[in-house]
Amino acid sequence: MRILIAEDDPTSRRLLEATLARDGYQVVSASDGDEAWARLHDDDAPRLAILDWMMPGRDGIEICRQLRREARPCYVYLLLVTTKTRTEDIIHGLEAGADDYLTKPYDPQELRCRIKSGERLLGLEEALARKLSELQEALSHVKQLQGLLPICMFCKKIRDDSDTWHRLETYIERNSEALFSHSLCGDCRREHYPAPALTRE
Repeated sequence: MRILIAEDDPTSRRLLEATLARDGYQVVSASDGDEAWARLHDDDAPRLAILDWMMPGRDGIEICRQLRREARPCYVYLLLVTTKTRTEDIIHGLEAGADDYLTKPYDPQELRCRIKSGERLLGLEEALARKLSELQEALSHVKQLQGLLPICMFCKKIRDDSDTWHRLETYIERNSEALFSHSLCGDCRREHYPAPALTRE
């Protein structure tokens, strides 16, 4: 997993990079808010970002607020890191769009736990997106059976988009999840398999 680190202090940034690299993460670093903003708009932008509150350029709060205003195809989990510890500061950060909040100096194990929490949320978001895609695909198959279908008035075959005629049951099976079993209705049974006439001896 790729993680963005936005931290203007070089020592703190290198320590955080080393910690995440040891845990197997691919790290993308930014030394100020404007660079972090650019990395979040790369084609392969990280899905999780650790943002320092106070940075040159855009600060962490501004990045959170602006990112949440955008219509993005994938959710980005934002972890705000700061020395601010007042309750009103925490509320301010969360209201700006941060998903979680960590105060400096932080324990590396606590950081790992919060990152894992972010990974779980992103995993749920991806699973939900897959289910939505599957549902849309299923609906598209159902929609194929809607609208005007050319059907032969004599043999009841249906013409598809490539101008090929199919038996009614074949066409429906190919364009839906319906399956057919064959039987006889009462009218057809009487017409094609009439009961033998009773004779008197």
